[in-house]
Amino acid sequence: MRVIGLMSGTSYDAIEVAAADLSFDGDVLVMRTLGHLSVPYADELRALIGATLPPASTTTGDVCALDTGVGQAFAGAAVRAVREVCGGTADLVVSHGQTMHHWVEDGVVRGTLQLGQPAWIAEATGVPVVSDLRSRDVAAGGQGAPLVAMTDVLLLRGLAGVPAALNLGGIANVTVVAPGSEPLAFDTGPANALLDAAVRHFTGGAEAYDKDGRRAGAGRVHAGLLEALLDEPYYRRGAPKSTGKEHFHLPYLLRALEGFPGAGVDDVLATLTRLTAVTVADACRGLGVTGLVVSGGGTRNPVLMGMLRAELPGVVLRPSDELGLPSDAKEALAFAVLGFLTVHGLPGALPSGTGARHASVLGNITPGRGGLRLPEPVERGPRALRVVGES
Repeated sequence: MRVIGLMSGTSYDAIEVAAADLSFDGDVLVMRTLGHLSVPYADELRALIGATLPPASTTTGDVCALDTGVGQAFAGAAVRAVREVCGGTADLVVSHGQTMHHWVEDGVVRGTLQLGQPAWIAEATGVPVVSDLRSRDVAAGGQGAPLVAMTDVLLLRGLAGVPAALNLGGIANVTVVAPGSEPLAFDTGPANALLDAAVRHFTGGAEAYDKDGRRAGAGRVHAGLLEALLDEPYYRRGAPKSTGKEHFHLPYLLRALEGFPGAGVDDVLATLTRLTAVTVADACRGLGVTGLVVSGGGTRNPVLMGMLRAELPGVVLRPSDELGLPSDAKEALAFAVLGFLTVHGLPGALPSGTGARHASVLGNITPGRGGLRLPEPVERGPRALRVVGES
């Protein structure tokens, strides 16, 4: 089955698109990657997303406009993928949508909202669409995140020691596969979320992120600010847990900076970079991780990667590319896997990772132009993932 995965993370700078041919070979899921694209949001739509995200107030009119605008943007990205990556044909599109709110109270997820009306994708491509993949896990008592854990576990099984996968997006999350234990997955805290917010704030919107970590590299970690940031209760909460920009946003950072009025911009960025490295490392040390497979936009920040290596001197860090999953496309491919499992009647969430009462088949299905014909259900899910390089 030729599947297109569409993903836009908490940084909301672009739609990441990846395609793969997926099939079962016994208890192995075989993935032949076909290629990937990064499709930036139009400036107006990106601005509306930013103006609507928590802690901003909004209107149902803006929510409706975003649901349509994001859906149309995803539809355009999917059409490009069919034409440019898939050779003109695809069987399924899986859309994560754009997360606008992740409602957490006292560590319990009450709801989650991803916008991007799938009908626009189905209409533009003529292909069935799986969407809204997080809500079913939340309804079953789970965090609804991190859902990449399913692909991570299939990829990491069989690796030596205690392997873990780390994704450095707006929020950092890890999946740990320890021998003899159930897999564990959770958000460790902010990766690029606070960094990007700080850069936009201090540059008046002229810059969106700290390119190559240059400004953080030019600064010095502010010990007092770092200590104050690390006092955040979220870091001490046990897994499973999840978070997002409804918690780690610019006002959150500005409140922390009120106690340190003399902190320079580059020093603030250096401190935020260290915050990510320390919180990720603390989580990994606590679980005995011996190797990290890293993906996400944060891998392009050499200062962050250097700090991670310094915090985890005995842990081998390598990009997910070395295991066949392009770092920039890994999340999109992970959601392609989830949609593939869904149409085969298989669960896509790991209760040990999300905290749900049971594993659930995820998402809603929007029929394509030719109606809906699902493949024969599969009784048992795969035990491993074998990745074949881009064709």
